[in-house]
Amino acid sequence: MQALILAGGQGTRLRARLGDLPKPLVDVDGVPLLQRQIEALRDQGVTDVVVLVNYKAEAIREFARAHDDFGLRLRIIDDGEPLGTSGAVMAILDQLQERFLVLYGDTLMDVDFGRLVAAHVAHGADGTLFLHPNDHPHDSDLVELNEQGWITAFHKYPHAPDALHRNMVNAALYVLERTALEAFRGLPTPSDFAKQTFPAMIKAGRRLFGYVSFEYIKDIGTPARLDKAVGHLRSGRVARARLSSPQKAVFLDRDGTLNAEVNFLRHHDQLELLPGVAAAIKRLNDAEYRCVVVTNQPVLARGEATMTDMARIHAKLDTLLGQEGAFLDALYLCPHHPHSGYPGEVAALKRECDCRKPGTGMIEQAVRELNIDLSQSWMVGDTTSDLEVARRAGLRSILVRTGFGGGDGKYPAMPLFIAAGLPEAVDIILRH
Repeated sequence: MQALILAGGQGTRLRARLGDLPKPLVDVDGVPLLQRQIEALRDQGVTDVVVLVNYKAEAIREFARAHDDFGLRLRIIDDGEPLGTSGAVMAILDQLQERFLVLYGDTLMDVDFGRLVAAHVAHGADGTLFLHPNDHPHDSDLVELNEQGWITAFHKYPHAPDALHRNMVNAALYVLERTALEAFRGLPTPSDFAKQTFPAMIKAGRRLFGYVSFEYIKDIGTPARLDKAVGHLRSGRVARARLSSPQKAVFLDRDGTLNAEVNFLRHHDQLELLPGVAAAIKRLNDAEYRCVVVTNQPVLARGEATMTDMARIHAKLDTLLGQEGAFLDALYLCPHHPHSGYPGEVAALKRECDCRKPGTGMIEQAVRELNIDLSQSWMVGDTTSDLEVARRAGLRSILVRTGFGGGDGKYPAMPLFIAAGLPEAVDIILRH
């Protein structure tokens, strides 16, 4: 496997930390960032690394020689002048393997590259982008996905004040097929992957897959971001975010728990966050709980809302949370409903299923995909269906008095705790 590290920046914002060093050699808790990246690639089986630079290339070559090229085929290529992230890759496309990784030289990451590449191959993608939610989507490049995980649009920041987007951030880590890029070598330089090349590929019908993961990957291009990342390294937060590490989670019902209950929410205009919800979720984010929504949405089966409507609803949910620095790690919904007789109902969705709460299908899917340790995890909701799914899945449960407040009477399950709303529920979780 081959990897490219795009390390052409001068690091102007880090000048006080760099001194005379080029940006890729910035010290990250005693180890240069470039060394951390190369060793991570090498330790996961990458044997060929190309570092693209255009500032102080000789200093980087000397660094590589001093480390015997880290036991790899390591090449430092000076592209002469700033060509942009895509332009720099296009300029050496003929020297690259059929499939390669692309990393940015100002990011600290701890990612399972093999799993990322395997997902790319399994989907037969022309390119795969590592995506994740973050606590500042308002100033991030966001990506739009369809139900199958294929990228349909890119939304560059700054975003319009009234824009509603899912919190799905392009984290600047890619797997690319060389042949898929050939047709785009003629784009004017400097050209950027996110701003020019990927949108052009989508328009031309190329298949870009969105690989969503909570694994650690952070831009450290400013002193504040660098210091934050160093703190995460020292505290063990970086290692705890590995997919191989069991994760603790809080499963959250949606209607009546996060947003006001309106009795079958059908349109994004109806969604209003309950007081204190965003701040409560941010506290869970900061405490390293995976925040996972599991919601029954029978309006889809009843024909009262479409998946497009639902995507808009969840875009608004993400946007409102993101405005206060909070995010959801994953959202699962059940579109089914077992009873017939509704005007406009969707026959294919009118059936019994394992995912509709209190069925545990959505919980089980999250456990598989996020490596969740149920013994460390919680369920928070406003109905007895939420309490019963918690009982069946082996989760600790909290009933919130918002929404139905447990008064639906469908199941005899009892909560471990009762809270006035999500903020108090988070108090309980963090105490225990």
